[in-house]
Amino acid sequence: MGSASYSLYERRSKRRGITVLAILGALIVVTFIISVNTGYIRLGPLDLIRTLFGSGTDKQELILFEFRLPRIVISVLVGAGLAVSGCVMQGISRNALADPGILGINAGAGLMVMLFVAFYPATAAAPVFLLPLLSLLGAGLTALLIFTLAYKRHEGLSSTRLLLTGIAVAAGISAATIVLTLSLSPEKYQFVATWMAGSIWGSNWKFVLALLPWIFILLPFVFYKARVMNVLNLGDTTATGLGASVPREQLVLLAAAVGLAASCVSVSGGIGFVGLIGPHLARRLVGPKHQMLLPAAALVGSLLVIVSDTIGRWIIQPSEIAAGIIVAVLGAPYFLYLLARARS
Repeated sequence: MGSASYSLYERRSKRRGITVLAILGALIVVTFIISVNTGYIRLGPLDLIRTLFGSGTDKQELILFEFRLPRIVISVLVGAGLAVSGCVMQGISRNALADPGILGINAGAGLMVMLFVAFYPATAAAPVFLLPLLSLLGAGLTALLIFTLAYKRHEGLSSTRLLLTGIAVAAGISAATIVLTLSLSPEKYQFVATWMAGSIWGSNWKFVLALLPWIFILLPFVFYKARVMNVLNLGDTTATGLGASVPREQLVLLAAAVGLAASCVSVSGGIGFVGLIGPHLARRLVGPKHQMLLPAAALVGSLLVIVSDTIGRWIIQPSEIAAGIIVAVLGAPYFLYLLARARS
């Protein structure tokens, strides 16, 4: 392929990627509008517009601003964070099955939250802004353990060893979490059960404010590292030859991925498969280059979580199904499909 042909291909690929991002953004806006009007008490389009501009009733303003909008905003942020975290883990490990849930990162964050719930005297009054820090501590220790066990000095970071180590560590942490739940009071056990199902339980503006700094700092940082991730995908030897410090870059990107996953898990519970499905669907839409792949994964993840949460709130009204369960229903078959492809 000549330079002119390659340049034309690059321009077409970039235009296609921008078009895909615009379509995904439009789908999120449409789903956002549908989600605002989904619930036991409906808000019609005119009621919604009036309430947004301050002309709604007190009841409508309470429903919209205190219950639905914070939950929808958290769904969008959590979906983006988990999907980008999974995309980073797949990139640095060069393993299509890598995901913060499968590798045990979510389990480590969850265990720390469970310990906090078990020993904090009043769960309802727990300081909201402390939860992301505790999740980060649990996820960071878990990631450090997995990375240490999977990394070999002369072989580097083996993707197969990373996946198997992560699954083993996740199984151990999950067992410890189950044992811990046996000692909880009924009230705290109800909270734990809701959290483990992947419900968007942190549905008020305090949780939005607790999550926003992590998303606004770590997402741009990961996007900035897109070119580095492209180089890392070429293999350790080639990346080193091109001047990249492979172990350092892997560690920095892993830390960013862990931070994203931990902060999201702290307000959304154990939502799995978003970090697995989001990057794969984005890769099919925009290709493997991380300049487009990372923002596409963020949008796909946001769309997946907000759609799942909306379906969960609508399908058995006035009760609801946790978003994590809906995502699992969608994600489990796709995970089996990826395993079948990997075997073949």
